Amino acid sequence: MTRSSRPLPRSIHTQVHGRRHPRSPQHRLRSLAGCVLLVIVVSFLPSLAPAEEHTSPTLLADVIAQRADQLAAVDSDEKAMALFTTDVGPALGLKDAAGALGAKQLPSRVAKKLGLAELSESVSELMGALAVWQLADSVDRDVGHSSTATAFSAARQDWLRTRGRNASLSDLFRLSEENQAVGAPEIPSDRHHTKLLLVAQRTAFEASQQATKAWWDVHRWKDRIRQAKGLARLCGTWQWTIHNHQNHGEQKAVVMFPPAGQTSAHAATPSETVVLGDAIYLKWENNGRIQEDSLLFIKDDAKIEGSFVNNTGGWGSITGKRTAACQP
Repeated sequence: MTRSSRPLPRSIHTQVHGRRHPRSPQHRLRSLAGCVLLVIVVSFLPSLAPAEEHTSPTLLADVIAQRADQLAAVDSDEKAMALFTTDVGPALGLKDAAGALGAKQLPSRVAKKLGLAELSESVSELMGALAVWQLADSVDRDVGHSSTATAFSAARQDWLRTRGRNASLSDLFRLSEENQAVGAPEIPSDRHHTKLLLVAQRTAFEASQQATKAWWDVHRWKDRIRQAKGLARLCGTWQWTIHNHQNHGEQKAVVMFPPAGQTSAHAATPSETVVLGDAIYLKWENNGRIQEDSLLFIKDDAKIEGSFVNNTGGWGSITGKRTAACQP
């Protein structure tokens, strides 16, 4: 969507008014300063959010090393969730997610609003990857030891196959079971140990990648909830008035935002949408032209106002009012 003197995308219905307003140099300077200030304030809003503890996926390796025995005992989603909420979650810097999933008797409406079903699935994937990583790491360390006799219960194997989703895991189970047949003439010990070592290392590497991805999914849980709330506030049909200070032209546009997860064939869609509290950031891209809008909800979400800048030199103000509620 472009709001310069050039036509807007065809997917947005616009009515262009060719009014030009004489402006004094002082007035133009004050308008420019106001728009730039709003862009700067909105751009830095994320950094004003409450700072969380410094965490990173590098904590995953520490958990594997320090909580090997607990992970080795997990063979079901229930045990995995209990370990995450009481120990592993806080150790990984995911204290809020652990607290939300560990809360008792939350109303279904609250659980749905918090996206706990999606969060629970991400945690199960994380714990499954950690359990596979720990298992592969233990096999890697024990390969070649005369005392090695790696055995896995059927329940744990089934759970790891389901949650681990690791391409090398089946080979690791097979070779580990063969490793118990020490002294069998058809299995050259050195070659077998080498194969088992390579498979264990590959399995651990794949599991570490899966655990890292799942960690980020859980870590960003609160951001997804905030974004969903923001998109729900923005959803609906708006009448925008855009004034371009580059040429003092004014445009009116009908802008439609569908519900989250849906698209409209009759409206342009921002390439990026971020809503943090009352602040809205929109980025529009169309045929090489880029525009960024910095806006604020006002009047109980009935109106918005703010500014825009684009890569053709255009800049100015935006005011809008809601004309229709969100339509699924």
